[in-house]
Amino acid sequence: MELPVRLSKESRVPIYHQITAQIQAMIASGQLTAGSPLPSIRMLSKDLEISAITTRRAYQDLEMEGFIRTIQGKGTFVADVEESLIHDVKMKSVQQAMKNSIEAALQQNYSFKEIEGIFMDLMEELKAEKGEEKP
Repeated sequence: MELPVRLSKESRVPIYHQITAQIQAMIASGQLTAGSPLPSIRMLSKDLEISAITTRRAYQDLEMEGFIRTIQGKGTFVADVEESLIHDVKMKSVQQAMKNSIEAALQQNYSFKEIEGIFMDLMEELKAEKGEEKP
């Protein structure tokens, strides 16, 4: 099984964190369901062209956090993750995306008030596209 993990070697975020976050997001979104097999550490390391030590660290973190489980002699599988944990991952993902957008706007010298206006305009646009009425 090949995981659609994309690494950025230029990022300041450590590689193992990038792997962990992306696998968490795949589990939270339902792309990976409970019981789904994951590639071995060796296989994922080879696919991503990184050290097995880095991949092992990501898998250890995911297992400690309750996202995956390893069964000796059988492999590594997606765990049955608690809803509260899935909610936390989704919330962090959305918050990070919004933070990145705000930081990009600040780099373009927009004020917080202007950014808020852009956000509200986009919200209204998306509401209209989704068929939701204005309050």
